[in-house]
Amino acid sequence: MNDLVYKIALTLVPNVGPITGRLLLNYTGTPEELFKSTKKALMKIPGIGPTIASAITSKEILDTAGRELDILLKEGIQPVFFTDEGYPWRLRHYPDSPLLLFFQGAGELNPARCISVIGTRKPSHYGISFCEEFLQGVRHYSPTIISGLAYGIDVAAHRKAMELGLPTIGVVAHGLGQMYPAGHRAVARRMLESGGLLSEYTFHTTAEKEYFPLRNRIVAGLCDGLIVVETGPEGGSLITAQFANDYHKDVFAVPGRIKDPVSAGCNLLIKTHRANLIESPMDFIQAMRWDEPDRKQNVQQTLFPVLEPEEQKIVDLLRSRRETGIDELSASLDIGQGGIASILLELELKGIVKSLPGKRFALL
Repeated sequence: MNDLVYKIALTLVPNVGPITGRLLLNYTGTPEELFKSTKKALMKIPGIGPTIASAITSKEILDTAGRELDILLKEGIQPVFFTDEGYPWRLRHYPDSPLLLFFQGAGELNPARCISVIGTRKPSHYGISFCEEFLQGVRHYSPTIISGLAYGIDVAAHRKAMELGLPTIGVVAHGLGQMYPAGHRAVARRMLESGGLLSEYTFHTTAEKEYFPLRNRIVAGLCDGLIVVETGPEGGSLITAQFANDYHKDVFAVPGRIKDPVSAGCNLLIKTHRANLIESPMDFIQAMRWDEPDRKQNVQQTLFPVLEPEEQKIVDLLRSRRETGIDELSASLDIGQGGIASILLELELKGIVKSLPGKRFALL
């Protein structure tokens, strides 16, 4: 049986989300080994009761997963499991990141630079103008633009990105066999040419209210920096900003007039120090240190021609990321966190790596 069937089946087990799914795999190994386990063996895993164990050992769930895979292959949709090399590295290490993503399009899930742009469904002319001018200002750096394909700021960001020739990915709260809102179907088709559509839901899953907040964690996790253009004092943009803060992402908010309802959320984020104030593309570029690529790219050649193999692996990873944490490096390189810490210390002493708040590291 195709290995993908087992990976899809894991996401279909009732009451099994990202955290429980990872727990199951920690005990059984691979998805295939999980579905070949006995009910008795599964019930020995902490927190796994008869309902989950029965679902895993039933033939029906594998049959359903097989039918789903047939649809995905027919539609040109790529399933990406969290242990696969192609899974977004920016998202992989969070405990609540999806076990499986479904991606359709010609874009990359691991681009060199990635910005999420979000905001209200009913933006002002000011908000739309800032969104478009911002993307124009960062065009030279060729970032991939992430948003949620919703009305307002989201779709404005997608459209402007395509106009500028930037890849753009829409993260949706339903299966890729659906489109919500339906009026954005044409935009979504165009996005497939250089970007794409991304979902954690099987093909025929319809949009449900509770799926939208969950979708927002993917929008937050995929980016290097999150821009909130306009938003009210409540709603999805603030949820996404909170996820981004929890994930230690750089969050930026566009200030607005004090009594303007669509600026209330942005002003609140700035006031409560949950977002950096942003007035221009240069504010973002400087904060992200995007004008330092040559120094990063050539750090090994200019300073230390010879590195130990494990040091070289870490330097190579840090070249493609603005910053990263010990846990991310450990997972990517399959080296224990203690070993990673020792190597990072050596690189710090050599003047190649610097430590940042939150046990995160970056190239000098």
